[in-house]
Amino acid sequence: MGLFGKFVGNQCPCGSKRDLADCCGRYLDGGASAPDAEALMRSRYTAYVLKRKSYLLATWHPSTCLATLDHELEQPVKWLELTIKRHTPQDADHAEVEFVAHFKVNGQSYNLHEISRFVREGGQWLYVDGDAS
Repeated sequence: MGLFGKFVGNQCPCGSKRDLADCCGRYLDGGASAPDAEALMRSRYTAYVLKRKSYLLATWHPSTCLATLDHELEQPVKWLELTIKRHTPQDADHAEVEFVAHFKVNGQSYNLHEISRFVREGGQWLYVDGDAS
């Protein structure tokens, strides 16, 4: 097993089965902007796995962004898998992504099922908010 549970070697945690550098890593390192809401969702999941607070804050819409993520990133979460259920563009600058994130806290398994809303401003996709079930 690799560093992130079932993720092997340099494989991207987002589930693409591609190398991290060729997948979400290029967005996390600032070399490129996510081309659509699904790519942003995948890269944000990867940022949670890698505890990349600055990327999470930079890709969160200012109107809904938390002041800090310190508490969230300090939790003993072991991220296991991301499943994208659907990516639905509403128009050129708005989209929804439905996903399920599987994780463990203190050995207990959980699933976060969310329909997230995204907006593109100034050419950059941003996470706005979501409805969890």
